[in-house]
Amino acid sequence: MASDYSLVIDVPGRTLHLEQKGRQYNSYPVAVGKPSTPTPRGTFTIVEKMLHPGGVYGTRLLALSKPYYSIHGTNAPELIGQAVSNGCVRMYNHQVEEVYSLVSLGSLVYIPDQAEHWQEPIPPQKEKPPGERVYYVRPGDTLWSIARAHQTSVDEILRHNPQIRHPDLLFPGQEIWLP
Repeated sequence: MASDYSLVIDVPGRTLHLEQKGRQYNSYPVAVGKPSTPTPRGTFTIVEKMLHPGGVYGTRLLALSKPYYSIHGTNAPELIGQAVSNGCVRMYNHQVEEVYSLVSLGSLVYIPDQAEHWQEPIPPQKEKPPGERVYYVRPGDTLWSIARAHQTSVDEILRHNPQIRHPDLLFPGQEIWLP
């Protein structure tokens, strides 16, 4: 069963964002795929968790639903922040251990296309405005489909969600307040 945590990987920014129920929890620097072997884009899930895989994989490994790709530690921490891998996402060992302890099998991993370059989220508001409902984005959702399903407009959703910087960029697990 998936946890309340999901991951968003900003490949151009070389950052992994850990989200809890669609809100920023923490961010970590990562190494990503080199141009000849890029990190794949899309929405994936964690399908396997490995303790102490060793060697180039460091102390923890989170295998993605895209075969042969994973998020893992490293035996070369000096390369974090660079585009040097064969497509996997490398993290400092102590940081992948933290992420490993929080995510579960089935947790979502979203790697936006370069055109959707991930932006640091606006810090969450302290409390939900009265009278609003919360919706958690599912794979394949758009603001238009959400608005239609909840009998509101995209403009109204955007008005209640200043953290959405671009209406075409949603990620699974993201929290949206409905009017």
